[in-house]
Amino acid sequence: MVVIIGYQLYDIARAHYGMSIPEAAFLLGLLGAAQFVPLLLLTPLAGLAADRFDRRYVAAGSIIVDMTIALGLATATAAGLRSLPLLFALAALHGAARVFVGPATASIAPNIVPAPLIPRAIALNSIAWQAGSVAGPALAGFLYAARADLPYWTGTGLLGLSCICVLLIRRLPVPEGNRESHPVRQIVEGFQFVWNERFLLGCVSLDLFAVLLGGATALMPVFARDILEVGPEGLGQMRAAPAVGAALVAIWFSWRPLERDVGVKMLLAVAAYGAATLAFGLSRYFALSLGLLIMLGAADMVSVYVRNSLIQLNTPDNVRGRVSAISGLAISASNELGEMQSGLVAALLGATGAVVFGGAGAIVVTLLWAWIFPEIRKARTFAPQYRQREPEP
Repeated sequence: MVVIIGYQLYDIARAHYGMSIPEAAFLLGLLGAAQFVPLLLLTPLAGLAADRFDRRYVAAGSIIVDMTIALGLATATAAGLRSLPLLFALAALHGAARVFVGPATASIAPNIVPAPLIPRAIALNSIAWQAGSVAGPALAGFLYAARADLPYWTGTGLLGLSCICVLLIRRLPVPEGNRESHPVRQIVEGFQFVWNERFLLGCVSLDLFAVLLGGATALMPVFARDILEVGPEGLGQMRAAPAVGAALVAIWFSWRPLERDVGVKMLLAVAAYGAATLAFGLSRYFALSLGLLIMLGAADMVSVYVRNSLIQLNTPDNVRGRVSAISGLAISASNELGEMQSGLVAALLGATGAVVFGGAGAIVVTLLWAWIFPEIRKARTFAPQYRQREPEP
């Protein structure tokens, strides 16, 4: 869905409105902002809902809303009613629906998986996620080339299937005492927990700023249409390539979980992510670009694996939904605001300049965080890197 929304928006801006490449790229940046604003506003409520209600129902309800959005996009595209305002509005609604899914689903694993198996479970979950991330964009490109509305009809069906899968999970208990506490106090407790644990704060903020600067996703339609000239099929392959690298790393971690020097390895991976982004911006060969995107995804997966394992193993169940929401906000902020940043810089420096600038920025951020948060460099294992604090009564 997201791949085609971006491509449709860029294509409409170029073909129907006669916009230049920098102007259309700027609109792609605004599309990221449209998805992020509802996420920013609703994240505290999403974390609260995941800690106060059955997490299955929170996730399923959000998926149903997203399925309705996919159905609306399919209907509008089939009827030839595509327009920039419609795409922006439905993208914003998609961002609002998605914000409730992440905290709820991310908080379920420790309720159904024994603690010693959590790192392997996270790796297996990442394999499933990345498999969808590989197949989804690639399939979207080919379906869109066949008929413009097919990706959205397919998305509608798959979202319905995912809703059924979530509801098949056994009933989950609501953390004791969470419904009795004042909602505002609970929201504050979640932010306090992350702020007080420097190792956790360092990991989340590193991902936020590195991906915010280094994200090249928003500009892929520019590279596909006007730089590499590979069209929507090529765009689907480019969007899928990072997931291929991430899936390979996830498969490795499901067999050989990361156990030693997790902090240093995460820092090296984020620096490699920046370097691969920089090189992608300079590449003019489609095969090389795909290879660099695979490397980018593999490096990013190491950071995701370390951060998620830390959160799941070191966060109390009664605050896990709120902490997962904050982590999800950082991830989405890095993605959506990163798209906006890429669009703005592309309007000034061009698409190539924006991606190169972002990759170099991600490397600089990694060096700064290694200095500001020595706790990351010193982390050897996933065992608690800090004194565990329970929220005050």
